Amino acid sequence: MTIREAIAAAAARLAPTSDTPRLDAELLMAHALGVEREAMLLLGLDGIVPAQFEALLNRREAGEPVAYITGARAFWTIELEVGPGVLIPRPDSETLLEAALAHFGKAGPATILDLGTGPGSLLLAALDQWPHAKGLGIDRSEAALAFARRNAERLGLAAQAELRLGDWGEGLNRRFDLILCNPPYVEAEAQLPRDVSEWEPHEALFAGAEGLDDYRRLAPQIPRLLAPGGIACIEIGATQKRAVTTLFEGAGPSVSTRHDLAGHTRCLVLST
Repeated sequence: MTIREAIAAAAARLAPTSDTPRLDAELLMAHALGVEREAMLLLGLDGIVPAQFEALLNRREAGEPVAYITGARAFWTIELEVGPGVLIPRPDSETLLEAALAHFGKAGPATILDLGTGPGSLLLAALDQWPHAKGLGIDRSEAALAFARRNAERLGLAAQAELRLGDWGEGLNRRFDLILCNPPYVEAEAQLPRDVSEWEPHEALFAGAEGLDDYRRLAPQIPRLLAPGGIACIEIGATQKRAVTTLFEGAGPSVSTRHDLAGHTRCLVLST
């Protein structure tokens, strides 16, 4: 069987498991070959299928996310190491970086705070965007911080990024030009795809019956952490605009919104 035939067969096998079976099959094949997907497609698909491909395919059929299988996920301009214990970054979260870039332009912020940094997704992408900035990433998970530290080292950003165990903004007494935050916002009873609900950390997903528990904690913290002229970019669920806007406006900041590529309100931009 050629690589082309194996990818087609794998896509058929993954159709009941994945919304993107062909893409998943191609990513797993490229990983088995030890090349990028784009390089694999350019080089042609008539070669011999690597022996390890079947084992990778079996893991995906069992529901394991592709990013956990390959150990990597592209995000903004960087590639992050990810694995069990960390939330896999989504393209929706890039909306926060788009909002920050629209506000600060090429000059960028001098200081950045990422609350709930996970594997460093937002913080490291922002520092890669603005190499003269300094950043602090906070997370409650030591496992997530271990990924973030490795990502910072591998990307050459360790000197710019401080990574610290913490509980949102508790105990911080500094102000930052840019605050980034993708908190848990899924309702406790929400039904999620299997590769999310059975694999990704629930503490990074769920936030009480309405999905608002962490916003209630963040709303009074953000204003005291935000420097004059700065902004905070907060990710929200697709149907949470009204509820979360009310929480943050009640704490003082002005609130505007940005939409993701699907047209959903995905980011609140807070300014004082």
